[in-house]
Amino acid sequence: MENIEKALQKIERSMDGWEQRAPIPFDEFLKVFTDKPKMVIRNIFHLFHDMIKGYLKEGKDEYPDDPESIHYVYYDCRQLFVDESDHPFFADRLFANRLVALVEALLRGSQQNKIYIFEGPPGSGKSTFLNNLLMKFEKYANLEENARYEIIWRVSRQQMATFDNHEVNNFLDKLSSLLDEYELDQNQVLEAKNSLFAGEYVEIPCPSHDNPLLIIPKQYRRQFLKDLLENNPMKGKVLTKKQYEWIFKKNPCTICSSLYQALLARTNSPSEVFRMVHARPYRFNRRMGEGISVFTPGDKPIQRFVMSNEMLQGRINGLLRDSNAVKYLFSNYAKTNNGIYALMDIKSHNVDRLIELHNIISEGVHKVEELEENVDSLFLAVMNPEDKKDAQLFQSFSDRIEYIKISYVLDLNTEVEIYRNVFGSHVEDAFLPKVLHNFARFIISSRLNTKSEAMREWIDDPARYSLYCDENQQLLKMEIYTGYIPPWLMEEDRKKLTAKIRSKIIAESENEGDQGFSGRDSIKIFNEFYSTYARKDKLINMADLKAFFTKVYPEFATMIPSGFLDSLMRMYDYTVLQAVKESLYYYNEEQISKEIQNYIFAVSFEPGASAICMFTKEKLEISEPFFEAIEYRLLGGGAEQEKRLAFRRATQREYTSETLTQEIMAEGRKMSETKLYNDLHGRYIHNLKEKALDPFLENENFRRAIKDYSREAFKTYDKRIRSDVAFLINNLCKKFSYTQNGAKDVCIYVIDNDLARKFTASPPEPPVAAGEAEESDAVKDYPL
Repeated sequence: MENIEKALQKIERSMDGWEQRAPIPFDEFLKVFTDKPKMVIRNIFHLFHDMIKGYLKEGKDEYPDDPESIHYVYYDCRQLFVDESDHPFFADRLFANRLVALVEALLRGSQQNKIYIFEGPPGSGKSTFLNNLLMKFEKYANLEENARYEIIWRVSRQQMATFDNHEVNNFLDKLSSLLDEYELDQNQVLEAKNSLFAGEYVEIPCPSHDNPLLIIPKQYRRQFLKDLLENNPMKGKVLTKKQYEWIFKKNPCTICSSLYQALLARTNSPSEVFRMVHARPYRFNRRMGEGISVFTPGDKPIQRFVMSNEMLQGRINGLLRDSNAVKYLFSNYAKTNNGIYALMDIKSHNVDRLIELHNIISEGVHKVEELEENVDSLFLAVMNPEDKKDAQLFQSFSDRIEYIKISYVLDLNTEVEIYRNVFGSHVEDAFLPKVLHNFARFIISSRLNTKSEAMREWIDDPARYSLYCDENQQLLKMEIYTGYIPPWLMEEDRKKLTAKIRSKIIAESENEGDQGFSGRDSIKIFNEFYSTYARKDKLINMADLKAFFTKVYPEFATMIPSGFLDSLMRMYDYTVLQAVKESLYYYNEEQISKEIQNYIFAVSFEPGASAICMFTKEKLEISEPFFEAIEYRLLGGGAEQEKRLAFRRATQREYTSETLTQEIMAEGRKMSETKLYNDLHGRYIHNLKEKALDPFLENENFRRAIKDYSREAFKTYDKRIRSDVAFLINNLCKKFSYTQNGAKDVCIYVIDNDLARKFTASPPEPPVAAGEAEESDAVKDYPL
């Protein structure tokens, strides 16, 4: 018993006093309002906006200084749709930006008086989205710091003088004599008398949840708020901002309006009437239908269209001695006034509900018998595309419908996040880097349109990016949808990625994501793939991915564009080859810098000359072998003499006309800060990387040493091989986030698939990637 008592006391101490707070008088409410007007004066659209932005925080723009930015930013949606949810919803970057655009329009007031239909194919998570959204809204709106208030009237029977003392005493004397068999004592008689006077109130809640400020007559409201907020910094915003206009335009519900007029007629004093007005927090409760109502297609229509409270109506009539002064009538829509009314799939009974909303959404009122009821709700719905025809039957209603697309995930990072959530964050440990993301690329390719006018307008010759992209440019489009601008883009294409082009690319997503593998399908496929290839002693690689989609389940490959898987493999192979080369080569930066500066200085001399370089102070014996050695590093080992001589002349012209006279002498730059130097430096380093793997390709000991790395047998290898292998493995781990075993596996993959030779004849990387130094005019005609 003692434990029970302790447990109950602990619950009582733990319960939030806010949830049990009694209504406060109107003047106390006004004090709350003046303390935090921005919070108290919000309507449902403003509150919904603040809830979304509060959970999402500020968006992250990876390119804040980009003048062509369209503010397509990253929003972390986990707090809104994932955290504390039994069934998380993963919003990709495209949808998150659509949602933010919607709520910002709601705040401006430009998108009210509409129903917002989130449209998406089966398996896109629409119902999960709406349920999670409403769950977080209910939680947010019921926090004390986010509270909005509603009217509740407290009218004293004694103040209304329903009976006088003489009438009461006569009534009780007669009642006492008639019921003397109950043996009422004097205290009981006094208690009955007192119950008709002091402390006895009739509480009349506003079923429409009106803000108490609306009880101020509309013609006096603006001046009243001016006076009330005289020295408040929010005064100007409340009086002028669009989101607060409603407070000066709206009327209270017919119940509150008629009650105000009736009480004013009885008291002849507005201040006396205001003393009867109280305020209490507007509590949202989806299960009770208060503030949030959700209807599924199977929910049958409510037969009782007009709702009332006969007991309360009787009390009101008794107070006012008039049965017609106040009619306590309202509809079910009143329960979600200033709240959210949602339809979960527009089919069956929900089609009828949508039709019924026509006049309500258009005019903001609903007829309850002869009364007009205010309905200022946020109307939301979800639907499948095939159900859209039902909404289109009513052309006059179409301009009141705003569609927001919920497609299958098109954002690469979000697709991977779904796999992590479903299968555990450790799932990525079973894959070589990039392989899990490439699985996601395969899935997403089935959801994209094969042809893209916007991508073609941007890049008219995709073939020049054949090492990184497919012929339909879906791989590049996925990067753009993810908010990433690849560094391998040529500078000219980076400049062509204008705000107009970006907007066109993003706009195409409105017509994508309705086909291909659904969200449920992708999880099933990933489960099969993971179950088939996950092993403790071996990481899942790209060869496994290719085998899965071409041999184990070849039918899946028919759902993606022809050639996409080959392009994906080629991109991966080339990318990991570059990572291995980047990790293997090392050079003396100081020596390279000297060689480049010596070359730039020497091009102004003929072979056979001797000179001291003005930049390095080294004495140079300028000869054809001197030029040849450096030019092979700049142009590649296969450069013919004619090409080398032309390159040398172009370099000399650039040096004398721009580099020396303009950048060094006029602008005071160092040689290492000039465009010409940086271009040659980039070429030099690129060719070093290209050749980094060559010495090891024919060396079987090198391959075995990689496999034996971290084992006892590794100590038996030559010191130079041990040094090179350790350098390679450590760099792969440090620069490219490989695990030690992953680094070993990818090196073996590169060697066994002979990737270095595979790409020897392929056009290598563009000379200057986007975001790097601008290319020198003199050498731009000599691509790597």
